[in-house]
Amino acid sequence: MHGRREHRRHRQATETAEATLGSCDGRCWRRRRRLATGDDRHVRARCDHAAVVVKLKRAELTVEARRRNQEQAARLGGELAASRKRRRLTQQQVADLVDVARSTVSAAENGRGAGLTLDTWQRLGLAVGRPLRVELLRDPLEEPADAGHLAIQELILGLGRAAGYRATFELPTRPDDPRRSVDVGLRDDRRRRLVLVEAWNTFGNVGASVRSTNRKMVEADGLAAAIWGEAPHEVVACWVVRATRPNRELVARYPELFASRFPGSSARWVRALTSGSTPPAEPGLLWCDVNATRLFAWRRG
Repeated sequence: MHGRREHRRHRQATETAEATLGSCDGRCWRRRRRLATGDDRHVRARCDHAAVVVKLKRAELTVEARRRNQEQAARLGGELAASRKRRRLTQQQVADLVDVARSTVSAAENGRGAGLTLDTWQRLGLAVGRPLRVELLRDPLEEPADAGHLAIQELILGLGRAAGYRATFELPTRPDDPRRSVDVGLRDDRRRRLVLVEAWNTFGNVGASVRSTNRKMVEADGLAAAIWGEAPHEVVACWVVRATRPNRELVARYPELFASRFPGSSARWVRALTSGSTPPAEPGLLWCDVNATRLFAWRRG
């Protein structure tokens, strides 16, 4: 009896202390503890599920790696055997050169060399005059070398199509020579108008770029005549330049040069490409933002 009373007093004191320290009574505290325990079970369940997923992926990776290794080993073995025979070498002679057993050379040639080290394969390849080259395939997440240029072209193509133009990527200005093309061609059959748009991610030789655009305009005039016959037509051109700091500094450094070559109203050119309004007859220069999501006018300093 005395022991039970002591235990009851101890439990009451503990619950009183817990109620004092917490923001609710002892029953609330125990309920929170049970909920917390349940949350822990949920967390453990999620972790267990993640572990299962990792194990499945690991198993799939192992199977795929083994399959690829076997394919590569079979291909390498066949090429090793063919090269050895062309050189009239025996397996033993190759083994002596490489400092391995003849059975190793035989296994490699028969497609059982997946477990050989890269060093052994390199020596086998060198023994028959064919050094081994190992490389990873291209990363699918890696952007192409001209990704910046492509992004500008993508922007112009989308805007042009929305504005009612027939938009063409890399429009050949001379059909008999596909290497000669303009970055984007915008064609308006109703008005018999051909708009040439050159996209610039970075500048190299500005003078050569200007001469290239001049040549393309002359060639495009012949293309327009072939499309619309003897009826009057119009060929106009503009540059769309990514507004990076180096590009802006370059244009600001040579204001007279760019103003002389691109006298057309930049604001009107922006409207022409975005809404289909009549573009200036003179060549124009306009900016696209660094992310290639919009066009805005070049304002001469």
